[in-house]
Amino acid sequence: MSDPTPPPARDPVRVGIDVGGTFTDAVAVSATTYALLGQVKVPTSHDHADGVAHGIMTALERLLDDIGVSADDVGFLAHGTTQATNALLEGDVATIGIVGVGTGFDALANRRLRSLGKLRLDSGRALPVRYAALRTPESTEAALASVDAVLSEGAEVVVAVQPFSVDDPAGERSVLEAAGARGVPATATHEITRLYGLGKRARTAALNAGVMPRMLQTADLVERSIQRAGVRAPLMVMRCDGGVMSLPEMRHRPLLTVLSGPAAGVAGALMGEKVSEGVFLETGGTSTDISVVRRGRVQIRHTQLGGRETYLSALDVRTVGVGGGSLVRISSTAPGAASLTGVGPRSAHIAGLPYACFADPEELRGARLALVSPLDSDPADHAVLEAGGRRFALTVTCAANAAGLVPEGDHARSEAATARLALEPLAQALGTDAVTAARRVLHTATERVTEVVDALVDDYRLDRDVCSLVGGGGGAATVTPYLGERTGMAARIAAHSEVISPLGVALALVRETVERIIPDATHADVLTVRTEAERAVLDQGADPAAVEVDVTVDPRRNLVTAVATGATALRAKDRAATTDEAAARAAAAASLDARPGDLTEFAANGQYRILGLVRRPGGRLGRFARPRTHVRVVDAEGVVRLHSADAEVDTLVAGQAEGALRDLVAERTVYGDGGAVPPAVWLLLGPKLADLSGVMDPGHLLALAGTEIARRGPEEPVVVLMERRR
Repeated sequence: MSDPTPPPARDPVRVGIDVGGTFTDAVAVSATTYALLGQVKVPTSHDHADGVAHGIMTALERLLDDIGVSADDVGFLAHGTTQATNALLEGDVATIGIVGVGTGFDALANRRLRSLGKLRLDSGRALPVRYAALRTPESTEAALASVDAVLSEGAEVVVAVQPFSVDDPAGERSVLEAAGARGVPATATHEITRLYGLGKRARTAALNAGVMPRMLQTADLVERSIQRAGVRAPLMVMRCDGGVMSLPEMRHRPLLTVLSGPAAGVAGALMGEKVSEGVFLETGGTSTDISVVRRGRVQIRHTQLGGRETYLSALDVRTVGVGGGSLVRISSTAPGAASLTGVGPRSAHIAGLPYACFADPEELRGARLALVSPLDSDPADHAVLEAGGRRFALTVTCAANAAGLVPEGDHARSEAATARLALEPLAQALGTDAVTAARRVLHTATERVTEVVDALVDDYRLDRDVCSLVGGGGGAATVTPYLGERTGMAARIAAHSEVISPLGVALALVRETVERIIPDATHADVLTVRTEAERAVLDQGADPAAVEVDVTVDPRRNLVTAVATGATALRAKDRAATTDEAAARAAAAASLDARPGDLTEFAANGQYRILGLVRRPGGRLGRFARPRTHVRVVDAEGVVRLHSADAEVDTLVAGQAEGALRDLVAERTVYGDGGAVPPAVWLLLGPKLADLSGVMDPGHLLALAGTEIARRGPEEPVVVLMERRR
């Protein structure tokens, strides 16, 4: 008797959970197609004995039950949390014991760290700091005594600080060992960053320590709960730079979860929407977080916490106090005599009022306009409707629906007729019709958003020809469509925008950033930093075949930075076999505002097609200018992953590529008053797109390129894209 046919293998599932201040959202995504399989929302369990861990497990269990899969089918599980962010905002941090290591001038520098106790968190509460000195770190007894000294003053966590520990961390390690012997959580400045600057390094480490005890407790509870549920996939945690990290890594650096909420949203846009050049706007009820994707990369900077800069590398996000629930403000309710004075930052949530556009139309019959103060300290200029003893808020959502800009099926959608009925009293006060009043509200609401978007486009030198606006969050349709009209930029709302953050968590890549100050860095130094970043993501479960490392060398600051991103082995969709020529041509042609048939295919390697055309610059002198080759790199899904307005494309063979590449770099290096300027270089190696554009030294560039090429078979094609630097 033959064996029965085995059941078909289940599609592996990626689960992303986003723990918000009010709700915990969870989504399940196919690891093969990225299709959304299910989503749930549960209240965040702040008051439960297990804290937010209870809500995470409740959401996970309900999600798996809804989509009919078992814990064994979960191959990737990650969560984002606002816990560390809220702790810093509310001043709910642990008491920090700083142990300063050193003698002489080092001891003097350490004593100045007592001033960290003056650092004010957003709540106005000072950072609780205790201090002890350790002059003989080689003595185990002395190290224990210094730890005991801060513990006796109420410290709950220890921070080891030593000048120049980035060069020799032995003294800080002695403090960590002493804290471990006492069973107390601890961190050291050399574990947080290897950059110089004692004050900034210590400040970052102290903030990391402040959130550590609570984050460790939560991590333990979540890990135990996940294991009890039968999930065998390692638990990952969302970082503030758009990637995820392993749970052991989070235990060392919980500060990396601060500001991870906006990072999850942009990760969703980057991975789910395949944004390669654009501005992402995540709109909630009260505010809009605005961030940038440039050439397929999120944009990162050292962020400020407590009003001071830290070494925390986080998403560059600008927040504007306008969201879907923002209230309209006017000068008067008299017919034809009012003017719009502003929109927000107060929201319907703060005022405790329902949105007028979601009311029953019968409730709005005969409504009159009134002005209120959402809070006692607010001016009485916020417009509401009063009808039948009830009040309704006039919001940006009401205006967007009245203007017909919210698409069918959107989370923020209401009946347009109801929205216009709601805005009629406002329109009368403004002396116009409801649709015009709605557009005036939207114009006022997006003024500050437009300023921020324009500034980001300029700051990051985004190419407006390919740049798009992508809206996420429950209020996406209330801001992004009108903003697109106003700026003339292509605008769209992300699929499943209301769960863009947990989607971002589910799809995020493992990520690590390594920064080193290295005066006169050698090729070996640069390669060492690159290898360290790559090893860090491999150690956290990244698939070696899918790791990409971007290296930037800043000779002015002697700063070498390597950012490694790696997909887990379940990211099957990232390895699409071939690109469709027709789809690639259509995408490139749309990006270039050209006809598909006018494009030249410069190269293709199975995963990417490189297409473009030659143009002369416009203007009166254009006919005398050098023609430029405009290039678009299109991936297997028909998405423009890389673009250039002045590039050359070559296809080499891996076995001979290093020598040919050296000749091409030399040939295309330009010389001026500032010395030699090599081209910006990208390499397409199978599914990998290696970005070497941040390296200006030809030797460093060739060394890094050699590392990438050496991993390919000798006959494998290597596509080289070189862009002339402006």
